[in-house]
Amino acid sequence: MKWMPLAATAALLTMLTVPQAFADKLDDIIASGVLRCAIVLDFPPMGSRDASNNPIGFDVDTCNDLAAALGVTPEYVETPFPDRIPALVSGRADVGVASTSDTLERAKTIGFSIPYFAFEMVVLTKDGLGIESYESLKGKKTGSVSGTYEAIALEKDVTAWADPAGSFQAYQTQADVFLALAQGQIEATVVTSTVAGATIASGNFDGFMMGGKAPYEIDYVSLIGLRGEYGLINYLNLFVNHQIRNGRYEELYKKWVGEGEPPNLMIPGVYY
Repeated sequence: MKWMPLAATAALLTMLTVPQAFADKLDDIIASGVLRCAIVLDFPPMGSRDASNNPIGFDVDTCNDLAAALGVTPEYVETPFPDRIPALVSGRADVGVASTSDTLERAKTIGFSIPYFAFEMVVLTKDGLGIESYESLKGKKTGSVSGTYEAIALEKDVTAWADPAGSFQAYQTQADVFLALAQGQIEATVVTSTVAGATIASGNFDGFMMGGKAPYEIDYVSLIGLRGEYGLINYLNLFVNHQIRNGRYEELYKKWVGEGEPPNLMIPGVYY
């Protein structure tokens, strides 16, 4: 075997030792000129449709802001709650701006940004059913949207109560849950305080009322992307940081939720 020239040897060693650069999802989005956001549009005030059927809400505006930061055009991919992760995995959406709780189980499949919003949970019920607290749900017919943070917690408690008169029913969409409550198929559900307030204020459902707070942990939600897309996830983290420090987060909160202080997104005592 002949010896390779010194220059050729050096070039070969460089190729073997220096990591090769590959385009990632962030590059793909910028190159395409379009940001496809998976968004839930039956979850006011985070996402819904106006009288002209146009998507509106906190999540919609957040998608618009992210697209503007990237210099691309936003595109909304409507996804019911159970379809948020499949939309990303199947390639139908680039990111999820869909109020997704940052659970450890989901983190096995997708990547999370730092929290961009946080929810408190309340009981939503109807007048005359005698439900004035979370404990009142024992022995009641309940339901929630399949796979959501509140559905998992509520079903766990209904099972633990082991009251033969009580039950839990999972539904595919928030609209299905509201219809079931309105028609008496269930007597209560657990939703975010923002959803409960917006639903009651809409006047679309006679007799809907809040039945007290649910004793759940604060539900921190994140922007989501494919688990291995570190470049995109790092960008999403910085985007959320800028939304908060430039006042846009507070602006969107007052626009879609109302007056008052927006939720603190810092988790006391830990880094995220």
